[in-house]
Amino acid sequence: MLEVSTGLHPPQGKLIAAFAAVYLIWGSTYLGIRFAIETIPPHLMAAARFLVAGAILYAWSRWRGAPAPTLRNWRASAIVGGFLLLGGNGAVVWAETRVPSGLTALLVAMVPIWMLVLEMHPRLGGKRPRAAVVAGLVLGLAGLALLVAPGRLAGRVDPIGAGVLVLGCLSWAFGSLQSRVADLPKSGFLAAAMEMLCGGALLLLFGLATGQAGQLSLAAMSPRSLVALAYLIVFGSLIGFTAYIWLLGATTSARVSTYAYVNPIVAVLLGWGFAKEPMTLRAMLAAAVIVGAVVVIIRYGALAKTAPARR
Repeated sequence: MLEVSTGLHPPQGKLIAAFAAVYLIWGSTYLGIRFAIETIPPHLMAAARFLVAGAILYAWSRWRGAPAPTLRNWRASAIVGGFLLLGGNGAVVWAETRVPSGLTALLVAMVPIWMLVLEMHPRLGGKRPRAAVVAGLVLGLAGLALLVAPGRLAGRVDPIGAGVLVLGCLSWAFGSLQSRVADLPKSGFLAAAMEMLCGGALLLLFGLATGQAGQLSLAAMSPRSLVALAYLIVFGSLIGFTAYIWLLGATTSARVSTYAYVNPIVAVLLGWGFAKEPMTLRAMLAAAVIVGAVVVIIRYGALAKTAPARR
């Protein structure tokens, strides 16, 4: 795992490697989720992913000297982890049973838009956005409408799956805002590990409560699903996330936030190339509109650091 940088000029090679990890690995996790849930119930798969990754990261953080968390830290982690992982990632894994992985990534890329909407509420900051940011918001909503509205363009996205993803993005955005004020450990790695453990436990409870245990069969799990789950644990949750945390200390948050509009492009291309997901005219037009909206909002919205995605 990368060490947190304290210098003003980190090695160029490390910067390139870390950005490559965040751009490519996080962009590929949507395809990994699709393969993993082929033979593993979605919420139980996500629970296994985050519980294992969280346990590894927690042990590593404590071994590196992070102080033992308090009960208040655990309570805050449960709240933030619930919104981020149960609400946010839980929506993603379920929606991918109905929505192609590339288009899922495209809808998730709208998280900065929903953060902007929430930040306009008086209890969450009451910020008045610039005119350019409002234009970006309108542009992003137009892209969403293009994806789900009926029409002659081929490739309309399943509206139920898209609706669940919108709710998941709102949950992720709210959890991200809550993480700014929550009583989390000072160590970013330890806080993330606790959020993964708490969120993973909530995903497990949700999966059991919705009867997914009855759909789980070890004999039916395909090698591709198991390899995809291992990839999500090691690369998506450990390597990719570690790179993200390191980048937050090594460069500006504006540069780091560019992953929000690179990931969906990577996901769309991988879904088309490896899972034969259709690349329709509607999807390409919507992708251009939504990515453009996210670029405008990140460029002019001056968003604070958000909780890392995940995926």
